[in-house]
Amino acid sequence: MFRKISRWYATLLSWLLAASVAILIFPVSLQIFSRYTALIPSYIWTEEMARFFFIWSIMIGAMVGIREGTHFVVDLWPPLNARLQAVIRLVAAVFVLVFAFVFLWWGIDFTRFAFNRLSELAELPLWYIHVPWPLAGATWILFLGEQMWDDLRTAAGKRPPPAARPADEIPGSIT
Repeated sequence: MFRKISRWYATLLSWLLAASVAILIFPVSLQIFSRYTALIPSYIWTEEMARFFFIWSIMIGAMVGIREGTHFVVDLWPPLNARLQAVIRLVAAVFVLVFAFVFLWWGIDFTRFAFNRLSELAELPLWYIHVPWPLAGATWILFLGEQMWDDLRTAAGKRPPPAARPADEIPGSIT
């Protein structure tokens, strides 16, 4: 059940990432056309909107990257057996988990700070642009928990559950 929810959430994030990048094109295009042509007036709110969607795109992309095992991955080791790969991924995941808790803990304070403030140009609530940090931290913890569970089982010599991907099929895994 947990894996099904996690998979559904990852799919939702992938669609949101595509939507945020697609929406980002609109205010940036308006900025470009208004700056270099006289066809449309220069809108100031487009810069702020582009910044909002750019930050959301980055944070959602980081969440998807953690799920796919491609974010924060550096291959340094020669090909190892599955158990050693799982141990190395566990060590790396602990460090990423520390960052996830930092994003979650201080991201909540960061969002709380902006809760009753408005942006200057578009007059949007500033917590819209601050909430991706704690959301990213919570999502990283969710996805890392699933991956770390599989790696713990592999390191212990147990077979991963059928819904889990084998270590050799995880993108960014050390093979």
